Amino acid sequence: MESKEKFRTVRGYQLLQQESEELTPAMEDYLEMIYRNNLESGLLRSNMLSKLLNVHPSSVTKMLQKLNASGYVDYQKYGLIFLTQKGRRMGKFLYHRHNIIQKFLNFLGDGENPLSETELIEHHIRPDTLENIELFMDFIEKNPDVAERFQAYKNNYNK
Repeated sequence: MESKEKFRTVRGYQLLQQESEELTPAMEDYLEMIYRNNLESGLLRSNMLSKLLNVHPSSVTKMLQKLNASGYVDYQKYGLIFLTQKGRRMGKFLYHRHNIIQKFLNFLGDGENPLSETELIEHHIRPDTLENIELFMDFIEKNPDVAERFQAYKNNYNK
């Protein structure tokens, strides 16, 4: 049976996703970090954001200008960075998405770097898949016997 869905390269899927969305993965990373910082300390300037994301200050300035123009942040050069209502909503979603994926990967275990894997996955996961992962993790938390059985199965599985 032939699938009606066409195969593409990873870049092809990325381009399709970009056509239907306003935010690039880089923009999402910035918004998530700004939101994360707001939860922890509340005040953020571009030089601190540069350190948090390990990018050059000039890159931060360019991205903040884009996010400002798109209505996600309120930012004046050398000033504090504030999320708009639109930015807070998106930041909250991005932060939540990140936490769901990282929790799932931590549950699966054996990942050398769950943070790195989370960062790579989060920009390409569909909302319904994310919702199913969240539902699965909720099920696992409410049924610890299932989690224990999975871990035992995994430990005894012949690779």
